[in-house]
Amino acid sequence: MSRDRASLARPPAIPRRARRGLLRRRIRLLVGLTIGYNVVEAVVALAAGSATTSAALVGFGLDSGVEVLSAAAVAWQFAGRDPERRERRALRLIALSFFGLAAVVGAARPGRSWASRSRSTRPRGSGWPR
Repeated sequence: MSRDRASLARPPAIPRRARRGLLRRRIRLLVGLTIGYNVVEAVVALAAGSATTSAALVGFGLDSGVEVLSAAAVAWQFAGRDPERRERRALRLIALSFFGLAAVVGAARPGRSWASRSRSTRPRGSGWPR
């Protein structure tokens, strides 16, 4: 009986080349969906953050932009015939995008206002520095 259960748990035997093709198609689909979703998320967050002068929303939008760059690096990695050869460069591109976000956040020092509105005209609870 345990032998039958073990055979049910195993995935069907798929030739290695066909399996790689299937996985590459799945990767492309997931990366494409990720990029599409994060582009919409970034645009909405940046627009809302600018309209309400919310530092949190602007930061969230910038983070979504970093996620788009990271997904684009993964897409580039798997676009070639040998993704393993491109892996190191893709990881470096992802790291650079996160360091770029850290530089932007670090440049927005406390006490410096990105908005020209006075404190009294800002939406309540926006958390935007004066």
